Amino acid sequence: MDTPEPTTSQTDTAVDPGDLPLSPDEEIAGIEKLLASEPDDFQAHCRLGELYFSKGRLDDALAEVRKSIEMAEALRAEMNRSLAMYYANLGTIYATKNMGDEAEAEFRHALEIFPHDVLALFNLGRLYADKKKYVEAKNYYERLVEITPDDPIAWYNLAGVYVELDNPQVSDYNTIDMGIQCYLRTLELDPKHLESSFKLMEIALNHKKTDLAIRVMESAVEHNPDEPLAYYNLISVYDKCKMFEQAEEARKRLKDRFAKKAKDNPRS
Repeated sequence: MDTPEPTTSQTDTAVDPGDLPLSPDEEIAGIEKLLASEPDDFQAHCRLGELYFSKGRLDDALAEVRKSIEMAEALRAEMNRSLAMYYANLGTIYATKNMGDEAEAEFRHALEIFPHDVLALFNLGRLYADKKKYVEAKNYYERLVEITPDDPIAWYNLAGVYVELDNPQVSDYNTIDMGIQCYLRTLELDPKHLESSFKLMEIALNHKKTDLAIRVMESAVEHNPDEPLAYYNLISVYDKCKMFEQAEEARKRLKDRFAKKAKDNPRS
């Protein structure tokens, strides 16, 4: 007679307590403990909101869902910022390859995703300025200086656009004073910016603002004592203003400065 195979009943099977699903209260306790040490765990906040809701803890559920939304919005904003940067980089590559239309499309795409992308704003302003579409360039550069108010290059480019727009053959805008203020802001941020000094000097002389021209070039020499062009332009301003003694003094300073420089650095 065959011996029957031994059998094991359901009640005889050993169950690992760790395999049992957690109760909602146990899961809530575990997630709360996790968040105490890792408060930025997005998935934990989402799950905790669901559990609170299932337990009827509506105020707690509301707080967690709001927190989850806040974190998700922050993640989306950061993703948009990064994505816009990639499109702006793509536009830069197209621009370098002289593919202007493609570059413009990518810069615009970047701004649709993240309206404050500095690279896209700067390059669109420059693209339109190069096309002599100064109104469009102005709009982008104005947005740029709002975002980067301490960037002298942004103010310098905006100044140039304002000066172009003041030309009656270009537009009916009266923007020369705004251009002057932008050049002054550039020099406030970067006193050594010679291009701004020279352009502002020229504008000041053309508009009979001689005091401004003198002040700007005196400051240019002060902040660029080793740059001959700064001295030459200061001398020119003095001569045009019939300040001949000051012009001669500036010539002497220029001569003495570079004579000393040559003495200190003789050719080997």
